[in-house]
Amino acid sequence: MPITNGTVFMPSVLTFIGIPGLETIQCWIGIPFCAMYIIALAGNSLLLIIIKTEPSLHEPMYIFLAMLGATDIALSTIIVPKMLGIFWFHLPEIYFDVCLFQMWLIHTFQVESGILLAMALDRYVAICDPLRHTTILSQKLLIHIAVGVILRAAILVAPSIVLIKCRLKLYRTTVISHTYCEHMAIVKLAIEDVRINKIYGLFVAFCILGFDIIFITLSYIQIFITVFQLPQKEARFKAFNTCIAHICVFLQFYLLAFFSFFTHRFGAHIPSYVHILLSNLYLLVPPFLNPIVYGVKTKQIRDHVLKIFFSKNPS
Repeated sequence: MPITNGTVFMPSVLTFIGIPGLETIQCWIGIPFCAMYIIALAGNSLLLIIIKTEPSLHEPMYIFLAMLGATDIALSTIIVPKMLGIFWFHLPEIYFDVCLFQMWLIHTFQVESGILLAMALDRYVAICDPLRHTTILSQKLLIHIAVGVILRAAILVAPSIVLIKCRLKLYRTTVISHTYCEHMAIVKLAIEDVRINKIYGLFVAFCILGFDIIFITLSYIQIFITVFQLPQKEARFKAFNTCIAHICVFLQFYLLAFFSFFTHRFGAHIPSYVHILLSNLYLLVPPFLNPIVYGVKTKQIRDHVLKIFFSKNPS
């Protein structure tokens, strides 16, 4: 309900601008985003089908890859359809509570960092303690890791929703300069003191990204030490080759994450449309690239893809 100074009480409906400054060409920007979404759906779905139907791939490395594919499909689907509704069909409005729910879902399924940590653990055990690999990474532990990764994100982000609902009652506008419900984009709409919201947002980022990158880095340092101590060159190459795909995915994810984070926090003179585009690319590029990277770099996956598309049916 509007009040006299132009501010509003907690709104029932919010309106997305999309990409501020690029409104006139958003219909064209939607084309590559849609293409990325289609490729992400097709590529990750194919990975899931191959891993599910091929018994030889029912190993921890591929189970973690299946988890990554499933969460990538979920994350892309939470974001892209609404984004294309803004760009192509002039559907910018969203209920406030639905927006908060979308925000919670995005952070709940944005668990690539946790899965990469699980993959690093798998490679660490496989290379540094191969005889106990099957014993350590049992099916029970894999289930615990999968549930823990999702629950960690879901539980940590829930207080952000509570802080917005309970602390922020007055808003200067109902217009969000974004394409999806991003935490700081909502918080910045309020006219009240939002320092606690910002501090908690940084706390969540450190608890997830910061914690994971520290232990992923430590795992790969130990892996490299072990690999370079192997006596035979072929053994070193074979061990290192099993990590290449993980390292590529790790680098592209964290480079995008930190580039987006630092431009958002410290790039005061960077145009707002750059911030929005980077935020979108940070969430949408990994689901698009991951199946391509693993399909090219992982021989078992590549062989099964080639078998599906190029094997000749008996006449």
